[in-house]
Amino acid sequence: MDSVAGPLSALIGEFEKLPTIGPKTAARLAFYLLSADPDDAAALARAILDVKERVRLCSRCFSLTEDDPCPICRDPLRDGTTLCVVGEPKDVYAVERTMSFRGRYHVLGGLISPMNGIGVGKLKIKELVERVAAESVREVIIATNPNAEGESTALYLARLLSPAAVNVTRLAYGLPIGGDLDYADEITLARAFEGRRSL
Repeated sequence: MDSVAGPLSALIGEFEKLPTIGPKTAARLAFYLLSADPDDAAALARAILDVKERVRLCSRCFSLTEDDPCPICRDPLRDGTTLCVVGEPKDVYAVERTMSFRGRYHVLGGLISPMNGIGVGKLKIKELVERVAAESVREVIIATNPNAEGESTALYLARLLSPAAVNVTRLAYGLPIGGDLDYADEITLARAFEGRRSL
């Protein structure tokens, strides 16, 4: 990008590396920062450096934290008998936004995906089995994504945990609120019928 100053071109290039950011959005963000108040730009730069320097994995649940163990693992009001298993730390954030789950979490650090070279040994599965045995867990809720990797991971975990005296459940699938039946794909509609409940 010869027509743009070097530092601006470099910033656009860095933004383009971010997921879902294309060239136009990258340019808009870079030009916005160029015209923003210097204090705002400095605050953004500090926030990026802080997150890289201070955020790490919780040694117990493997979610993101600044303090170890994380606030959720330390919270005595959390139900320690219910464990929600998710693929990535961002999934904890998604579940927490619902404000409907009061148990604890276990982050696998990915999903089983042989095509991407991710096998059981690369995930925090051994740690999950150890936690279930050591922490008197009664229910493990598998909250992996409803795709091929999430389904295979869920099935593997269900089989692995079947000898333990623990109830293994899976998040329900179905129609989104406000959705129309005629726009739903066949698999979603079939899962909605399978997961129906009494009114």
